[in-house]
Amino acid sequence: MTGQRPTPRLFAICQCCVSDGVPRRSFIVALIVGTILNLINQGDALFGDGRVNWAKIILTFAVPYCVATYGAVSYRLTAPRSAR
Repeated sequence: MTGQRPTPRLFAICQCCVSDGVPRRSFIVALIVGTILNLINQGDALFGDGRVNWAKIILTFAVPYCVATYGAVSYRLTAPRSAR
């Protein structure tokens, strides 16, 4: 596989993931949604005597980031240029 160029679709997906404010908006969504979900799921550990599960905290922020990025990229790849 060395020496092969990535497919144009894969290149477009990667380009959309890092351009036009997608990372910033996805980060904001992840910060808001991840905070709410962590308070719901681990509130007892964060404010009480429970043990904090750091893997769950990281995943609870990572999943909304990935979902928001996926939504933005899929919209940009399917929407007509005039609607963007």
